[in-house]
Amino acid sequence: MHRSRIGIVLIDHGAEHFDQSVAFWSGVQGVRPTQEGPYASVGEVGGLNLEVQRLGEGGPRVHLDIESDDIPAEVARLTAIGATVVEQRDGYVVMADPGGVVFCVVGIQTGDRFVEDALEWP
Repeated sequence: MHRSRIGIVLIDHGAEHFDQSVAFWSGVQGVRPTQEGPYASVGEVGGLNLEVQRLGEGGPRVHLDIESDDIPAEVARLTAIGATVVEQRDGYVVMADPGGVVFCVVGIQTGDRFVEDALEWP
């Protein structure tokens, strides 16, 4: 058995728009952003973290991170219901839903909220 939940909404931007986007989304949320590497946390929406991510390549988009306590099991579960693996990276997997929308399967990143909200899968 493993557990998973949608934990993070990421707003992706290239480096040229990253700082402006962080300022905008933190203003929308009324928070002071906290930045670590290519990510800036701009608060929460419901029980989900909202972050702005600086991309190395690619255009602006929004994507979800599904956090799991067993990444390979979650990838297998999602593949069985129609997702495809786009790329396996160190510590996480980039996937796409049946319509091509990109999302990631990552390890636990929201601590207690994961424990409280994650669903259990056989």
